[in-house]
Amino acid sequence: MRKRRILPVISRKGAPNNKGLGKLRYVVEQTFALLHQFKRLAVRWERRIELHDAFVWLACGLICWRRLKKARP
Repeated sequence: MRKRRILPVISRKGAPNNKGLGKLRYVVEQTFALLHQFKRLAVRWERRIELHDAFVWLACGLICWRRLKKARP
């Protein structure tokens, strides 16, 4: 990225919001927090990446299902 003159800019936690940088950081942190509710994903025990990916997909599906269920009137 530096060869193309693109500088990495990540806002620090609690820093004032410049150019909307904090918005993206919050979404990423919230996503990791949701995935780490599933203890198996917090620490990767599987040796095969396919199994870990399957658990990530399953966790994402459960998170979406719970949110849709909660939003339902």
